[in-house]
Amino acid sequence: MSRSSKILPGVLVTSALLLTSIGLGTVGAASAPRTTATAVHPGHVRAVSTASSPEDPDGDGYIPANPPVTGATPSTQDPPHRYFHEFQANCSVSHTRPDDPIVYPQQPGKSHDHTFMGNTTTDAGSTTASLSAGGTTCKAPGDLSGYWMPTLYNNDRQILPVGPQVIYYKAGVTDYTSVRPFPKGLRFVVGNPMQSADEFRHHRGFVEGWECGDSYFNTEFPASCPDRADVQLNIRFQAPSCWDGKYLDTPDHKSHMAYPVVKPGTNDNMCPADHPVAVPMIEFKMAFPVNGDMSQVRLASGPGHSFHYDFFNAWDDRTLKALVDHCVVGGLQCDARGYDQTHPEAGAALNADYRLP
Repeated sequence: MSRSSKILPGVLVTSALLLTSIGLGTVGAASAPRTTATAVHPGHVRAVSTASSPEDPDGDGYIPANPPVTGATPSTQDPPHRYFHEFQANCSVSHTRPDDPIVYPQQPGKSHDHTFMGNTTTDAGSTTASLSAGGTTCKAPGDLSGYWMPTLYNNDRQILPVGPQVIYYKAGVTDYTSVRPFPKGLRFVVGNPMQSADEFRHHRGFVEGWECGDSYFNTEFPASCPDRADVQLNIRFQAPSCWDGKYLDTPDHKSHMAYPVVKPGTNDNMCPADHPVAVPMIEFKMAFPVNGDMSQVRLASGPGHSFHYDFFNAWDDRTLKALVDHCVVGGLQCDARGYDQTHPEAGAALNADYRLP
């Protein structure tokens, strides 16, 4: 079967254009040459754009890795226990826009509104090359990646995170020494704006849901939060950390990635056989400056349980490898410089300017 004729499980290829406005945006008859309807969750269907782009000229949704990773097998090793194996990417909000270069490439205005962090140039036309030539709001200049999520509103007022937000890069598998950097151009969507509240609550990426004050594990926004200057609305959500080694993107923007599985007879996490490459597990830890009456708080994608986010890797290869090797493989708890204050003898991966020394 040729790559252009592949159909992912749950994907129904339709000849007619989808004209309905849904959580991922509105697809119009004059602007989207092809669309697939994807049954991502039971009872939910969402549009998946298959418009062509410079990185996917045939518009089939598959972007092959070049080169692919071959011969990889999931690691079953159990290295010496280290409680931490992570570093942070601290990135501020750069802009908002109704664009999504992963779901709706080359189709400006087709998505619900997104809040973008990291790369300052991210828009509907973004490619690996354009991001690599852009600027960044991240502390590490080598992190030119695009990070985005649906914009939060209180009534019709945008509520944007203030200052650097915490984006963790962690080991999602027990063998933290097997984690390797993302390939340049890897992109994926975490979560689904069409998910139900129950699906959101039981998503593999769910950590503690929406939090404010002493209220947590909420699938929807709390009705109210303590009206104090030190209280914000928070959420943490984790991404899959196993890659198939073949594609930088797939039509549903998810199937090339997978969450770890439990090694039989143990409590160890390992990558599944069809996604054998362990990569960093991204965890968004976002803080929104809103409290008090929360009854009018919503996401651009809908209610609180529609939360999801996107990642488009454009790290400088050498910088990302230095941080992954030093902090994740090295079993450290690092800041954005790759420095673990509890292990000063290990030094830092980056210098005081957050660049490679």
